[in-house]
Amino acid sequence: MTSPLFDKVTLGKLTLNNRIVMPPMTRSRASQPGDTANDMMATYYAQRASAGLIVSEGTQISKMGKGYAWTPGIYSAEQIAGWKKVTQAVHEKGGTIFAQLWHVGRVTHPDNIGGQQPVSSSALKADNVKVFIDNGTDEPGFVDVVEPRELSVAEIKSIVEQYRQAALNAIEAGFDGIELHAANGYLINQFIDSEANNRTDQYGGNLENRLRFLDEVVAAMVEAIGCERVGVRLAPLTTLNGTVDAHPEQTYTAAAKLLDQHNIVYLHIAEVDWDDAPETPESFKQALRSAFSNTLIYAGRYNPQSAQQAIEQGLADMIGFGRPFVANPDLPERIRTGAEWAKHDPNTLFGGDEKGLTDYPTL
Repeated sequence: MTSPLFDKVTLGKLTLNNRIVMPPMTRSRASQPGDTANDMMATYYAQRASAGLIVSEGTQISKMGKGYAWTPGIYSAEQIAGWKKVTQAVHEKGGTIFAQLWHVGRVTHPDNIGGQQPVSSSALKADNVKVFIDNGTDEPGFVDVVEPRELSVAEIKSIVEQYRQAALNAIEAGFDGIELHAANGYLINQFIDSEANNRTDQYGGNLENRLRFLDEVVAAMVEAIGCERVGVRLAPLTTLNGTVDAHPEQTYTAAAKLLDQHNIVYLHIAEVDWDDAPETPESFKQALRSAFSNTLIYAGRYNPQSAQQAIEQGLADMIGFGRPFVANPDLPERIRTGAEWAKHDPNTLFGGDEKGLTDYPTL
């Protein structure tokens, strides 16, 4: 099919082969101990290098940033070396890959962070949220999160520095850029959303204060590696992991304007993607388009037709296809030829070995 999905697109100083994005997806296959990316992960990403852009699974910026068992980090020399295998394998196949940098805040359990109490914007427990821990078997054990403690201002400043260093580490590991994970109820989202933040200092209360942490982290990363290598992911309407905002359209239009001032290379919007989820209103998408002048990526329940329509309408520049990439390593080719999409096995999404990771066939 001739579709705008297959137009080349400029992303900062990069030219991408198409407008199809493989968005970040936790797969929990990092080597233990040490949470290190490995050869198996390098094979997995290289198999999917025909995407215009790959965004890696969330990779924690510190030991305290880890939310789930077996997720990779990017704060140690061994972890940087592990990720070099991945970026090299993707580049050898002609692909482009950004690292998604992640601090989960309260969405974790002491078993995942060396027995510590999780941290957040506020001492508010996320309702009905479970994370998985290493229970000594290959199957993850799911447990409830616990109440976090509120970060001090000094600790917030030190986490900003951890993000800065993680961005530098990602470039050292060979990534083409980074995506800041500010979505889906994790730490930055815990500052942004009104119902997850009851602070009374400069990081809480009004909207400007709630966006301050995002502002400081992005400023630090842009200073470290350049705005053309920094993207940000937001999830305006999802209430994943218990973060809720009273006025999401107002909050996230303001966040988009703020990010535009930093001239970051892209804004990645995670739409709600469960079956009976509400659609993102078109008026809100228009407001985001007006607020943000660089590349806009959307990911959610897209198929080739709805993806093409979003690009033709000018609402999006690139489209992410998440779970379809799990079982279809050659997804762009399947879209181009109208071939059928394979279905993934939900039982092999998290943890385990090559089964359900690198053994899905191409056409």
